[in-house]
Order: sequence, then C-alpha cells, then structure tokens
Amino acid sequence: MSGQRSLLLAIDLATSQRDEAQTQLQKHVQAQTFAQDQMQQLQQYAQETEQRWLQGAQVSTSPEMLQHHYQFMARLNQAIELQEGVLANHQQRVNAARQVLMQAEFRLMSFKQVLASRQATALKARGRQEQKQMDELAGLQTQRQQRLQAENEA
Repeated sequence: MSGQRSLLLAIDLATSQRDEAQTQLQKHVQAQTFAQDQMQQLQQYAQETEQRWLQGAQVSTSPEMLQHHYQFMARLNQAIELQEGVLANHQQRVNAARQVLMQAEFRLMSFKQVLASRQATALKARGRQEQKQMDELAGLQTQRQQRLQAENEA
C-alpha cells in the first residue's frame, strides 16, 4: 500500500509539473503572438509609408527629401529585421516549452500506466486469494458432508 501511496504522490507531482509546463507554453505562445502582431504592424507601416512617399514623390521631390526617405526606410527595415530576430527567439521558446510539456505528459502517463498495472496485479492477486479461500471452504464442506454420511451409515 505504501508503494501505491508513493506512486499516487508521484502522479500528483507529475500532474502539477505538467500543468506548470502548460502554463509556460501558453505564456510563450501569447508572447509570440504579440511579437507577430508587432511585426505585422511594422510591415504594414513600412508599406503604407512607401505608398505615401510614392504618391507624394510624383508631385515634387528634392534630393534632401529623397535621402531622408531612404534613411527612414532603412531604419524601419532595421526594426523589421530586429523584430524577425525577436520572433525567432519566441519560436525557440515555444518549441522548448512544447518539448517540456510533452516530456511532462509522457512522465505522467508512465506513472498512470504503472499505477494501473499495479492495481490490475493486486486485483488479480485478490481474485486468486478469494478463489483459494472458496476452494478451501468447498473442500471443508465436502469433508463435513462425507463425515456426516459416514456417521449416518455407521
């Protein structure tokens, strides 16, 4: 029984570890989603800025304005590249968190299988013990009946 209690304790611990791993995965997925939203906003802003520039440049453009626009777009592209690095970092964290979650779930399933196996073995042992007791009882009853018959015949 002590072995079963320690196994149940291990299952409880594995369950809480799995739940914590799920929580961490959710946090990383949310952070990744936020970073992806930021990336989309940056890309959309760059696209809108480029469109506005093209429309305004058709009317009039000076070399200074053109240089300013190129510098601004270069910095915006740098921000997009930095955000791509952030996204890659978040993807690595999400993948690592998924791996931790899978390991935690595997460990929990393993403990549950061991518990089920032990319970099945204990159930079989109880069944064999009960069958043995029933056989012994039947044997005793048969002996009593034979003794009573022998006494009645004598």
